[in-house]
Formats: sequence, C-alpha cells, structure tokens
Amino acid sequence: MQNEPRIHFVLEASISPSEDPEKVAAAIRTIAPNAGDVQISGRKASLRSESTTGLLYLMEQLRDRHIRTAARRSMVLARQGKTTTILFNRQAAAAGVIALCGNPRESPLGPIVLIVESDELDHLMDWLSGPSPG
Repeated sequence: MQNEPRIHFVLEASISPSEDPEKVAAAIRTIAPNAGDVQISGRKASLRSESTTGLLYLMEQLRDRHIRTAARRSMVLARQGKTTTILFNRQAAAAGVIALCGNPRESPLGPIVLIVESDELDHLMDWLSGPSPG
C-alpha cells in the first residue's frame, strides 16, 4: 500500500473447551499468514499487527474469491468511527478457506473476528476491498 496509513488490527477467536487451541491459531493464520504470531491466552487466540502487510494475503483472497464487495459491505455496516470489523467462518478458515460471516451464528463455534482501526479507514477499506489495480 502506498503511503501506508497508521493501522492497528486484531484477529481473534474464542476457544471452546472441546477445541485444540493450536487448530484455532492455525485457522487465524489462514486469514493473515504473514502478520505475526498468534497468542493463546486462556480461552482466546489472537493475532495483533500494526502493518497493512499483514492484511495483504486477505486482500488478495477477497479479490481471488470474488467476495470483496461483500467484505466492503460488512466493513461499512460495522464501522464505528475509526474502527470496523469483519467476521470470518472459523470452520472454513480451519480448512484453509476464507469465508465471510454475516453474523456470529453462521459459524457454529463462533467466528474469527477481524477488528481494524485506522485514522484513514476509508483509504484502508478501499485498498482492502477495492478492485484490482490495472
């Protein structure tokens, strides 16, 4: 992203007692494999980053899977000031596929939640869910 804006994002998911925490961590890494390490604390797994580089794979997948318009709609509807969220189906992510959820009930064990905060959120949403360059 040119002139990278200030960004902070978190990918997080709850861990149910019947789940292997490492499998939940692997599902989170499916969405942002280059963003850093997933931390497991109690019944929650999370990944935090302050770089758009961590979202590059997600941007490519939204385009490749032709779901960028749905992702944009989710971000716009969930926007609160400088923050927005997107929900991902955890079971799909565990299988290596990025699939959006319209609401938390669409993912039986709970979704993976992406929370993005930026002073330039419009610019970031354009980059993440806009058309392919060229």
